[in-house]
Amino acid sequence: MERSEHRGMQAHYARGEERARLQTPVGRVEFDRTVEMLGDWLPHAPAVVADIGGGPGRYTLWLTERGYIVRHRDTVPLHVEQLRSELGPEDRVESALGDARQLDLPDGSVDAVLLLEPLYHLEDRAERLRALTEAGRVVRGDGPIVIAAISRWAARLDGLLTQRLYEQYPQALDLVEGVERDGALPPLHDGAFVGYTHRPEQLREEIVHAGLTVEDLVNVEGLTFALADLDARLADPMARRVVYASARAVQRVPELLGLGPHLLALARRR
Repeated sequence: MERSEHRGMQAHYARGEERARLQTPVGRVEFDRTVEMLGDWLPHAPAVVADIGGGPGRYTLWLTERGYIVRHRDTVPLHVEQLRSELGPEDRVESALGDARQLDLPDGSVDAVLLLEPLYHLEDRAERLRALTEAGRVVRGDGPIVIAAISRWAARLDGLLTQRLYEQYPQALDLVEGVERDGALPPLHDGAFVGYTHRPEQLREEIVHAGLTVEDLVNVEGLTFALADLDARLADPMARRVVYASARAVQRVPELLGLGPHLLALARRR
């Protein structure tokens, strides 16, 4: 990963902030909704799951708590160190540095693959296809491959409209049209997030082009990211129920797939 966007990715994650991201209100919805889908899509434990681009390992830890065997790979040394620091002697996890585009796992060696972050950081289409093809290579038979992507409109709807990033970073107003046109998400400051965003049908097309079939495609958060009082709603049982029910209600509506910040696809090898 020598290109500038890859260096930017390393600089961002070296700040150590990813470890706590899924503990924020919006992050909690992202995590809860993702594991809800994983519960429906993954084979039963003790299946072997490859968590590729698994970051500090929040999903790996969730998997191990449920009896799965996990092969965790990430390109950021800090993430591997953070996960290893949380593992106990009984946890059946192998964690190592690894690149989604060239995995060190044998053909057909895992029962399922999570590709929950790599497509965020591969601006070049050929590299994204390589990562998808590698996921198909290492999975056994027609095992599930779960693929996450950032929505093309996340920069405007979440970054500008909800978070009002333009107040601190006025240049965001000039960048958002380029993001929506080309997909590339440039950093707003040194160490800021840098990535790539997808249109729903573009994600579907790339998965198919990589030799996989798309069995399901959902929007993860729906409109929940835009709720200023989301933390309070999650603390109230009835309000929390409404929040998650609303996200589920629109998760597969074609016209609304790009509304929330994240897309999640279930794919299988053809």
